[in-house]
Amino acid sequence: MRIILLGPPGAGKGTQAQFICEQFRIPQISTGDMLREAIKAGTALGEKVKAVLESGALVTDEIIIDLVKERITQPDCEKGFLFDGFPRTVPQAELLAAWLVEHGRGTGVVVNPEVPESDLVARLTGRRTCIDKKCGVGYHMIFNPPE
Repeated sequence: MRIILLGPPGAGKGTQAQFICEQFRIPQISTGDMLREAIKAGTALGEKVKAVLESGALVTDEIIIDLVKERITQPDCEKGFLFDGFPRTVPQAELLAAWLVEHGRGTGVVVNPEVPESDLVARLTGRRTCIDKKCGVGYHMIFNPPE
């Protein structure tokens, strides 16, 4: 099961990803997490990412795809995986699709929910995050208010 969740902030990608990953027992893959992990691990790709970020430049589509390819070949992705908000660009989508097809995996399912703009605004403006660096818990003033 290969799933890509697209959509604007507030569309519910993160919320749905949790349910889907639990149901199908597949990992949720975040490119941001992968970038941080590669840097922390000090891999060759991580050093490349670190140099790009320290220069103030954006990480290229090719570097992101290399990280993704490395990640989705891990054993926990054998039954599938879920991308939440990736790919972010058309070139990333084309590179990912070509690699998946080339390796006999097919492209999987892409979900791009349509959410009214008024709902997106309500969801985003209600979000709050605990400012305690050790906590960082997310809240919503309507759906999950802080104590």
